[in-house]
Amino acid sequence: MSWLRALRETARSGLTIERARLEPLIAVRGAAGLALVIGVSLALFGPVVAASSAFGAFQAAIATFQRSWRPRPVLALVSGFSLGVSTFLGYVTGPRLPLFLALLVVWTFVAGLAWAAGPTGGIIAASNVAIMLVTITLPTSVAEAALHAVMITFGGVVQAALIVLFPVRRWGAQRDALADALAAEADYARRLRHDPVAHFDPEPLMLARQAAAVTARQARRRPAELHGSRGLAERIRPVLASLADPAMGVPSEGAERDRVRELLAAAGSILDAAARAIRHGDPVQLPGPAVAALRTPDTGALLAGPPLRAADRLAALLADVMEAAEGEGTREERARAEEAADAIEAGREGRIPAEHQRRPGLLRLVPVVLRSMRRELHHGSPVLRHAIRITVVGAAGYLLGRVLPFGHGYWVPMAAVMVMRPEFSKTYERSVARFGGTVVGVFAASVVVEAAHPRVGLSAVLAVACALLMYLLMRTGYAVGQACIAAYVVFLLGMAGDDLSQTVLERVLLTLLGGLLAMVSYAVYPAWETPRLRGRLGDWLKADGRYAAAVVDQYADPDDRGHDDVRHALLATRDARVAWQEAVSTAQHEPVRHRGMSRAAADETQHALAQFGRVAMLMEAHLPERGATPVRAAAPLAEALRRATERGAKAVRERRVPDWSPVREALERWDEPGPDGPDPFLRNGADLLLRALEDFSRGLDGGGRGRS
Repeated sequence: MSWLRALRETARSGLTIERARLEPLIAVRGAAGLALVIGVSLALFGPVVAASSAFGAFQAAIATFQRSWRPRPVLALVSGFSLGVSTFLGYVTGPRLPLFLALLVVWTFVAGLAWAAGPTGGIIAASNVAIMLVTITLPTSVAEAALHAVMITFGGVVQAALIVLFPVRRWGAQRDALADALAAEADYARRLRHDPVAHFDPEPLMLARQAAAVTARQARRRPAELHGSRGLAERIRPVLASLADPAMGVPSEGAERDRVRELLAAAGSILDAAARAIRHGDPVQLPGPAVAALRTPDTGALLAGPPLRAADRLAALLADVMEAAEGEGTREERARAEEAADAIEAGREGRIPAEHQRRPGLLRLVPVVLRSMRRELHHGSPVLRHAIRITVVGAAGYLLGRVLPFGHGYWVPMAAVMVMRPEFSKTYERSVARFGGTVVGVFAASVVVEAAHPRVGLSAVLAVACALLMYLLMRTGYAVGQACIAAYVVFLLGMAGDDLSQTVLERVLLTLLGGLLAMVSYAVYPAWETPRLRGRLGDWLKADGRYAAAVVDQYADPDDRGHDDVRHALLATRDARVAWQEAVSTAQHEPVRHRGMSRAAADETQHALAQFGRVAMLMEAHLPERGATPVRAAAPLAEALRRATERGAKAVRERRVPDWSPVREALERWDEPGPDGPDPFLRNGADLLLRALEDFSRGLDGGGRGRS
């Protein structure tokens, strides 16, 4: 993609306004907290301190809107406390330019590395640095700076207290994540009726898994219906695929296929009913026709072998889903249901289940974040490059703002720090959106100023109104939120004594300059994803190979089941797949010369690896029980898969085409079916695995010769 096209695409994306579900009660609660903080501060300390405390309450409320599974009061407290500390240290070092620049460099570098802990931490840290540049201009002494810091922290405390006192849709994020996972399974079941090899995106299951990890305090209050259902959803997916796939024994047409379609439709209806019940906390409304379809005795007369086993297992799992979604029963029954789901999540017996692995509390989170940041301190890390970019731009922008003949030079680094992201497209989108939103916001604010000439009280009311609009509309688009923020800052600083009319042109020009600095920094010191595509693809191939090898190992030694790493390997391959898909999506918008893979090669290899993982999943759906006859010949195949995919991943990174001779030779040495040999189902799956690997090599070789 050329630079001109990339700029055009990112500008269009940044200015896009989307329809989104509004959350008016949460917006009103955040605005009420802001109004309460401003009112108390005005009454006790005056408009200047009120402006500082308002920034703390405003940012604390924004932090609670970020996508995070942590309790919202914790996010508000962390935001308020960290901004208060930043403000105090910034003011103390402010009179000494070298000392303040050193603090700014350290603060921005840490904020950049905070993206290693996730987007929520990165956004909160960057916002605190940006707002600090404003708040340190308000106090006039160290004592006042301490007072401002305390009131900023007080703003975070107020927002946290309101969340505790007036909860809105408690456990809503966790309910949505689990309901989305079940709804995705329902949609998958319906699509399988028409496309027996339909693709399934595991991201909803991954999000539900992240949401299931809770702190010790949350674990004592988690609703019963949020226990166990996710583990059941994980188990249903391979059963649905196994039931629908013609390779598992059901013809493409005929009475057997019609029966399978009825079962899939019934599964979709029941999963949707469970998703609705969990999302809203209501009793489950059982769909009568779907229940009848699952209980009919015709299934045993029409199906046999693996399809019949899959149908029976599907009926049992759906019954467990309905019971878990109902959230009723004795404490012992719920404990047994959760223990069963935890055992599936753990993937082995005798290990601490994953559901019981609590999310670390606030204090224990610190070393976890530090370890994540330390892992990014290596050459080539996109997070490290982002930290270096944001540090240089923050310091250069601050110095540039001091040199320019304007009174609000801090807007240059503030604008730059707020828009910078580790990805090229996100940085450029937000740069354009921030400038566009700033123009609209300051124009609207200037019209109000000229018409009403607001004093302190009216300026405070207008600032709260702008904040309310921000909280309400922030999910509709970055430009919309920036328009509200621009007007909010103008009114808030006007309340503190700034000349409102004087800030309009300055803010527009300095915001434009800050956005340009951010954009130039990425062009000069980029972190392109395109050259890393082969590495991402190699990681996915290696993870897929380990997953398939772990599954095949189960057939070689069923008695060892419970001591394998099938579940761990499945989670690893999901992570690798999502990382690949995100890298491809990011690379599509990068204005770089082709140094990674052609689009054709990316599409073909992705399809082959998806098919490889799907075959392994189908084989996992029919793993033998303890005591089953071992398939000794499966062990060499598992080892061949593991070694060949590891070497294949290395070949992909080195721009070579992988060779699958070890896997082919292992299949050729496989004994014919017999008492100690594989059954037709297992041998068929092994052949499909090899075919997918060969398709991968052909796609890499054929697509790699082109350029796009």
